[in-house]
Amino acid sequence: YQNYPNPFNPSTTVQYDVPSAAWVRLTIYNVLGQEVALLVNGFENPGRKTVRWDGRNRHGLALPSGVYFYRMEATGAADRSAKFLDVKKMMLVR
Repeated sequence: YQNYPNPFNPSTTVQYDVPSAAWVRLTIYNVLGQEVALLVNGFENPGRKTVRWDGRNRHGLALPSGVYFYRMEATGAADRSAKFLDVKKMMLVR
């Protein structure tokens, strides 16, 4: 799903559904394509999931205003050929 609120300050929420057990990776990138934060990286059971991002990088430093992208990738636990990939845009306004 699209994050909300968007644009955001100081934090935003990302919701996603996991229809069957999967390895999920949710990563934040800047406009240069550099990975700035990793929100989820692990096994998830089925269900609706919610994660918040506070606009900080992986070192805990506040990122500047701008456009960021979040990329969700899921690989099925039972069927590794079952893959999902989506990228969405969001805006941080300080």
